[in-house]
Amino acid sequence: MRFGRNEEIYGEDEPAEFLYQIVTGAVRTYRMLDDGRRQIVAFYLPGDIFGVEAGEAHLASAEAVNDSQVLVVKRASAMARAELQRDLSKQLWMLAVRELQRVQQHSLALIKSADERVAGFLLEMAGRCGSSASVDLPMSRQDIADYLGLTIETVSRTFTQFAQSGMIALETSRRVQLRNRVALGRLNA
Repeated sequence: MRFGRNEEIYGEDEPAEFLYQIVTGAVRTYRMLDDGRRQIVAFYLPGDIFGVEAGEAHLASAEAVNDSQVLVVKRASAMARAELQRDLSKQLWMLAVRELQRVQQHSLALIKSADERVAGFLLEMAGRCGSSASVDLPMSRQDIADYLGLTIETVSRTFTQFAQSGMIALETSRRVQLRNRVALGRLNA
């Protein structure tokens, strides 16, 4: 299926009937807080599978960050096949474990300083994109802020500080060159 920029894929509390894998583009999952703020739970990139839920309903909403192509599979069909195919069962188990690890890492990041959060985010994205030199960020600064629990001003200011110190270079608003991974890593430690 194809989804346009900011198009909803599924909503919070809707039945979790499908599993999704990104072919192209990027997807964010998020929850709206009682005070109206948006908390982004995760970003998913090509190859990532999302929509995995322990219960019968989605705990968060999902929408395309940019134009995205997503493979959609009925959850019941995948689970039935997993009962018969040991490899698929193992893959689903590893997917659940990776998702749990991602949630744990994200929750730990939220107690760090703004500099530490942004540095960790840049290193995470570079690692997920398989790049050591630069990373294309499909998401906006507001998305990054909502993911890191910061304001957009803090994220933008931190990017500028990192650029002025030589840790990164901002090739475009979405393309970041990592010039000093060691310094970024020290911040993220």
